[in-house]
Amino acid sequence: MSLTNRKNEILMAYLFLFPTILFYLIFWLIPIMFSFILSFTEWSGFDLSLIKWVGIENYKAILSKGSTFVNTVLINTLYFAFGTVILSFIASLIIAFMITRLPFEGFWRTLYFLPMVTTVVAIGNIWKFLYDSNYGLINGLLNKIGIQPINFLNDPKIALTSIVVVSAWASIGGAVLILSAGLKAIPEIYYEAATIDGANIFQNFWYITLPLLRPSMLFVLITGLITGLQSFTLIMVMTTSGLGGVGGGPANSTNVAALEMYNQAFVFGSWGKATAMSFILFVIVFLITLIQLYIFRKGGVEEY
Repeated sequence: MSLTNRKNEILMAYLFLFPTILFYLIFWLIPIMFSFILSFTEWSGFDLSLIKWVGIENYKAILSKGSTFVNTVLINTLYFAFGTVILSFIASLIIAFMITRLPFEGFWRTLYFLPMVTTVVAIGNIWKFLYDSNYGLINGLLNKIGIQPINFLNDPKIALTSIVVVSAWASIGGAVLILSAGLKAIPEIYYEAATIDGANIFQNFWYITLPLLRPSMLFVLITGLITGLQSFTLIMVMTTSGLGGVGGGPANSTNVAALEMYNQAFVFGSWGKATAMSFILFVIVFLITLIQLYIFRKGGVEEY
């Protein structure tokens, strides 16, 4: 191939890639660069001429010792994300393990996947009614067995945990699909050999299923944590009262990082502080993802 033809092929390749590169440049790279610059400014979000450079003051205010973001919001975010992932992962793993051994496997997969196609707003409002201390089904059942009504969403001690349960329930379906597919990919010959050697179902699960399911578990855990660390819609729906209300109550007990960013930007008009929070959250997500990749760096059928 001549040098001229080679250059023409390279030029043609870049011409085909140009629309995609342009798309990412306009809708990804430029907004990220603008957001990063904005995190060092003070801006109300309307007139660009009113942007005021403040340096690292936003980061200093967010990360200061008495900051609400560090002492409350960040702790709530980690609790919400890890609580949701742990509950949904354990439940999904058990359910996936069971339905791969049941008849009508497709029906059970579909049944557990249904919450995934329901909007977060609908899920939040349904569970908000279920949790209602006066008319909710859950408190109604508790009253039947002599237990006093519980203010699931109005008690600062249990409000966030109550929402974590809903978030975990809503995310089970996707994890079940991925984990059940991973379980089906494990060759039966391993289980047959282990059974011949006298292994029981628990030993098979611990020494065969879990090690070979590691890639699927890694995907579920990483995507689940990233989603959990960025989520706020469910909390906003379940904790906001009235039009124009600010979610995260009661007493800031359910306020998470993404919700705090939303409130800072769209409610309080502090776009510089909101974007600074977003980059702090990005660093946290990135570090947690690296830790997960290190822990699950090996595994899968291809390793055996």
